[in-house]
Amino acid sequence: MKNSNKESSGPAPIALLDEDGPADGPVACVMVFNANDPSGAAGIVADCMAMASVGVHPLPVTTGVYARDTRSIADHFALDDDMVLAQARTILEDVAPEVFKVGFVGSADNLGAIASLVSDYAHVPVITYMPELSWWHEDQIEQYLDACAELLLPQTTVMVGNYGTLVRWLLPDWHTGAPPLPRDIAKAAQDLGVPYTLITGIASTDQFIDNVLCSASAVLCSEKFERLEATFVGAGDTLSAALAALVAVGSELSEAVTEALTYLDRSLESGLRPGMGHVQPDRLFWAHADTDSDEDDDALDPDQPFLFDLPPNETRH
Repeated sequence: MKNSNKESSGPAPIALLDEDGPADGPVACVMVFNANDPSGAAGIVADCMAMASVGVHPLPVTTGVYARDTRSIADHFALDDDMVLAQARTILEDVAPEVFKVGFVGSADNLGAIASLVSDYAHVPVITYMPELSWWHEDQIEQYLDACAELLLPQTTVMVGNYGTLVRWLLPDWHTGAPPLPRDIAKAAQDLGVPYTLITGIASTDQFIDNVLCSASAVLCSEKFERLEATFVGAGDTLSAALAALVAVGSELSEAVTEALTYLDRSLESGLRPGMGHVQPDRLFWAHADTDSDEDDDALDPDQPFLFDLPPNETRH
């Protein structure tokens, strides 16, 4: 499905992220498009848990389902684009979202349908997460990426993706001696209509991983975190969902990125392995009492600060 709205003025500007936000009014809502992941590692489950942790109400639109375990993806089954639009348009007649978040939606048709829908809400920011797709069939990957570049990225306010994934997609013909800089990736994204790109997983040293928010002209913020010796799944969905939620409650963009990265880091530090495969972020790390402490009673003391600080809407857990 092609995006039929030709009058869209491009991504919603980050200037609308008012620091006062909707925190003192009705709860902020984020509409999220993603597939269901039965392992709980990624997909719409990860989105909803991360968003609830930040203190917003998710409006989840299921775009398909994975067949997967904690080790790998066996298959994916996309819903028809009419089913996706029916879910979204029905709730949008009743609830107004502060942000749209788009994860993996399974088909070029679904990307086109979603792009057409969000173009009708040009004032609402769109956070797009681009996952790693090497598990999928090559022809499907090509169709999906082409549709994303043509239809969704012109509507996107912030794109989130791993350094290697974004380089392979946006800079396939990079042949200079030095590897691309984050601003090179952001420039390629801006050429497709994206004003801001959050690039994760940049190996700065053997011990640290860098994450950079930038536009084509400037690095807006950069956060380094210590490398963790584990293979994680679900980190990208967790980060992009937390970022979308923080934007929804009115955080300034650089501040929202810093908070979302800190939340992800704590989630990974507390990672869990529910099966025999990879480690998943523990997105509810803040809810667990510190069993190593002799003062467990104090861990749930309402007068004590939360385990992580998300001040924009005084997050309640």
